[in-house]
Amino acid sequence: MATDTKVKIALVGKPNSGKSSLFNQLTGLNQKIGNFPGVTVDKRTGSCQLGEGIAAEIIDLPGTYSLYPRTLDEKVVAEIFADDRGRHYPEKIVLVADATNLKNCLLLLTQLVDLGLPTILALNMVDLAAKSGQSIDIKNLEKQLDLPVVMINARKGMGIDRLRSLLSAPLSPSSKLVYHPEPEIKPLIEEIKNRFHLHSDYRAYQFLQQPDNLTFLPVADRNYIRDLAKKNNFFAHKYQGAETVKRYGFIQDLLNKVIIRTPNEGWKKVSYRIDKVLTHKIGGYVIFFAVLFLIFQSIFAWAQIPMDFIDRSFAQLSSKLDAIFPSGPFFELISHGIVPGIGGIVIFIPQIAILFAFISVFEETGYMSRVVFLMDKIMRKFGLSGKSVVPLMSGWACAIPAIMATRTIENWKDRLITIFVTPFMSCSARLPVFTILVALIIPDTKIWGFFNYQGLVLMGLYLLGFLAAILSALVMKMIIKARERSYLIMEMPTYKMPKWSNVGFQIIEKTKAFVFEAGKIILAISIILYVLSSYGPPQVMNAANETVRKETASQQLTEAQIQDRIASYKLENSYAGRLGKTLEPLIRPLGYDWKIGIALVTSFAAREVFVGTIATIYSIGSTDDQATIKERLRSEINPDTGKPRYTLAVGLSLLVFYTFAMQCMSTLAVVKRETKSWHWPLIQLVYMSALAYFSALVVYQFLK
Repeated sequence: MATDTKVKIALVGKPNSGKSSLFNQLTGLNQKIGNFPGVTVDKRTGSCQLGEGIAAEIIDLPGTYSLYPRTLDEKVVAEIFADDRGRHYPEKIVLVADATNLKNCLLLLTQLVDLGLPTILALNMVDLAAKSGQSIDIKNLEKQLDLPVVMINARKGMGIDRLRSLLSAPLSPSSKLVYHPEPEIKPLIEEIKNRFHLHSDYRAYQFLQQPDNLTFLPVADRNYIRDLAKKNNFFAHKYQGAETVKRYGFIQDLLNKVIIRTPNEGWKKVSYRIDKVLTHKIGGYVIFFAVLFLIFQSIFAWAQIPMDFIDRSFAQLSSKLDAIFPSGPFFELISHGIVPGIGGIVIFIPQIAILFAFISVFEETGYMSRVVFLMDKIMRKFGLSGKSVVPLMSGWACAIPAIMATRTIENWKDRLITIFVTPFMSCSARLPVFTILVALIIPDTKIWGFFNYQGLVLMGLYLLGFLAAILSALVMKMIIKARERSYLIMEMPTYKMPKWSNVGFQIIEKTKAFVFEAGKIILAISIILYVLSSYGPPQVMNAANETVRKETASQQLTEAQIQDRIASYKLENSYAGRLGKTLEPLIRPLGYDWKIGIALVTSFAAREVFVGTIATIYSIGSTDDQATIKERLRSEINPDTGKPRYTLAVGLSLLVFYTFAMQCMSTLAVVKRETKSWHWPLIQLVYMSALAYFSALVVYQFLK
């Protein structure tokens, strides 16, 4: 059987041009997300079949306006196109352009043409262009650029078959050259071409323009280019400015030739009318917080039934496995360690899916851009910018990609402050902790028949995290001094109905990533925790049966109650129990016992591990194998008071602790990578841990 020819294709274009929709159309669910080597920039890749015997690897590159980068995302794109021998260098390129705003999309296209890259221009959003009254002479556009042009609607799938056909056929570079370097720098370009065996003047010119971004070259080669530029008085910004002017002159002449009819001035009037409401200086904030309130209400209201079903199913599975399996450590590990631990994560899939669905709809409709604009003025008062809103809101999903999203912030001070405070935003990993504790201590009742108390408390926790973020940002603004000023410059996309398949892809992709990434950690910790909870010093564990029976001899207990006491005694004297006992003096002022202490330690790997740990700890020695996680927590008794362990004071103390605590090794690692130093992540860890401890202490001592 013949193997398929593999073609590497890159999707490029400015932000909000529709690349993601096209990527989804081409690859479907055959996609994965990773990082480019050496950096924390997202690399979305997927596969598709272009024709018989022709398979394609599709790379969705970060959005960029040109090959001159301002952010880390854009820098990665520039490096990929500079290194024609690199593993990510594409054989073909699809430049996705917004047909309603063609001028802003063509600067990058002219640069790719000058690099000699085989390129297809995909004019997206042609439905909106037609609605605006704009008409483009496509045949003339192809002739002027000497490359294929295809009209598509990536959201609806229009033109995708034509694009596949073009990609499956041989594709030659355009014969056009838009920019000719000035004569005085031609000798430098020739010298670089000869030294690095380059075939394009413009590629050599790019080497000369930005040697710092040529990370694929040895340091000696980069120093050679710098020395060459310095020796010949090459001033990069001077020539870059002249190049940009020439390119936009070419673009304007091109548009004058191919635009048959320009857009009507009033075609965006519906968007303008909606903006008057959604970005109103008062009403805009009211609507935004009303939307947030709807999200948190729905997280409890809509997810409750599937969550209860999952919780009960895992409890029954654990019980059935106990009945089926023979006795022995390995089988008990499965039924009392792994199953409850995994169940403690799977139960929260409905809530996480709802959260990601709302965020995806915000992005699809164009509302997220309005939130950025709306919040810019407020954010600046706290040392942030409007662009900080996207990372902060992304922090509700996960702090790691949220911190990586700060790469779009050009100002280093704004970016550093945003990185520092983003972990205060309550991520989806905190959601399992919040929901299980809120369900325990807050009654499931409604006020005025609609507002759920549990949803109100959940929203309060998210707002508390946001308040901590902006107040911390204010403190950092006063500490960190910088002369550089930042400005918010952004395009407002027109409002659109969400593309539900894109929303579905986002939910599946993000939820799958959450479950599998968390699942690996939880599985490992569940196994380790079960072993540590089941074994201890041999002399103590072997004497457990005799010791407990002596202590309970005067009590009238059933055999089942005695066995439960023996299991509890073994747990308390296990290695895990001893670790918890060691921590207990430190956390007792917060209202926590040694069992909660074990969960605090294990959840440093990832916050959601708290629930899996509690589920595993409380499943050991329980006489009710079919009890759900919430039932086990609710039945836990404080031996000092004889009352439930999880009182309102303890529950709120834990909620406040997890709202403020860092407790995520992965977040610390990504902060280190983004700031290139352990200085900031260590300050983050100490600051957030201290704030979490003392806030939880105040809450418990005040309420107990």
